[in-house]
Amino acid sequence: MDKASGARRDGGQGGPKWGSRFGFLMAAIGSAVGLGNLWRFPFQAGQNGGGAFVLTYILCVALIAYPVLIGELAIGRHKGLSAVGSTKNLSLDSGHSSKWQIAGWIGFAAAIVILPSYAMISGQIMAYAVMALLGDLHANKGATPLYNGAWHSFGWFTAFLVINVGIVMRGVNRGIEAATVFLMPIFFVLLVGLAIFALSSGASAEAISYLFSPRFYELTPQVALAALGQAFFSVGVGAAIMITYGSFLSKDVNIATNAAVIAGADTLVALVAGLLIFPIVFAHGMDPAAGTGLIFGALPAFFFLAFIAALTSSISILMMTRVIGIEQFGLTSRNATVAFGFLAWLGGIGIVTIDGLGEKLDWLVGSVLMPLGALTGALLAGWIAPHSTMRDELRRSSNRLFAYWRAMMRFVVPVAILAIFITGLQ
Repeated sequence: MDKASGARRDGGQGGPKWGSRFGFLMAAIGSAVGLGNLWRFPFQAGQNGGGAFVLTYILCVALIAYPVLIGELAIGRHKGLSAVGSTKNLSLDSGHSSKWQIAGWIGFAAAIVILPSYAMISGQIMAYAVMALLGDLHANKGATPLYNGAWHSFGWFTAFLVINVGIVMRGVNRGIEAATVFLMPIFFVLLVGLAIFALSSGASAEAISYLFSPRFYELTPQVALAALGQAFFSVGVGAAIMITYGSFLSKDVNIATNAAVIAGADTLVALVAGLLIFPIVFAHGMDPAAGTGLIFGALPAFFFLAFIAALTSSISILMMTRVIGIEQFGLTSRNATVAFGFLAWLGGIGIVTIDGLGEKLDWLVGSVLMPLGALTGALLAGWIAPHSTMRDELRRSSNRLFAYWRAMMRFVVPVAILAIFITGLQ
């Protein structure tokens, strides 16, 4: 019987743990690597300075996103509870108010809000993947917009949610870990294979120049903030998902090392995606600014890549809500999974009936909830949590790395998150 199938909880020191380091990495990388890696980053880089944007992005990942990722994993592992339970207990253990659990509740709210629209887009991608498999999607037909809120996509949205519920209901080891250990190697093989195909058959020289030639004259403060925001959210921090995944970590895992692998893999996927997309875009005479949807028509196999990225991200969102449902609301594992899956399905009804609701919900999560969740989490890890507690969780790291991490979480990360938050509200 899977350890995660217990009726009372999915967390706590006696709760489920990842079966292997590889399983954890596949799950965490799968959560971080989403649809934004595959098209949002390449087109942002190409339009905003090429190599200058890429360099800024990598620096932001290393200096901002990486420390936050370490912090979220450490917070989760400390007590092995849900995002809410972990933040609450850490603040209480520090002699502070339990109000700091707001970091977990904000992440929970972000998950509830984003899952319906994310699943709606993902359902359409799944539909296109099936069409491509059946030979009904050809390069000369192109692809319809990935988000249109039409009722005809609701069936695919429902099917995608059912797949999510089916995986998450099986728990950590037989569900999330088993699925990602199977899917992520396929994802990487597809990614590399498609990139090689694109570079060998497309306008590779023009694509590489467009993506990587540093145009520093285009690197304005607004572009730098765009790189910061892309780096921050691409790694998957801010929604408390990594706190949840951290709660399944055993104490002998080196958090800093594994966080570096996660952040590095996520960045590498974004860069390779650019090498996959732009040779096709330029070879077909597409406008790079409009190539996001057109790439699917030119390279239908890209749908399978996008489907895996969407699924491994969405199951992490649902798992986070499931753990909170079990711990905070007293639901069984099965009931929590079904309840939050059904809630996402109801949200989908709202998206297809209320014009523009999906985009508004995306803005709410990306511009308000995730920055606030990340800010409260960073303040909790950097200022509220005792030095000894955080040092114990990062005991396998050098004193120099820990000092760097603590300083970044206290002084640099909060300022960066506030900049993202203020920019998003404008």
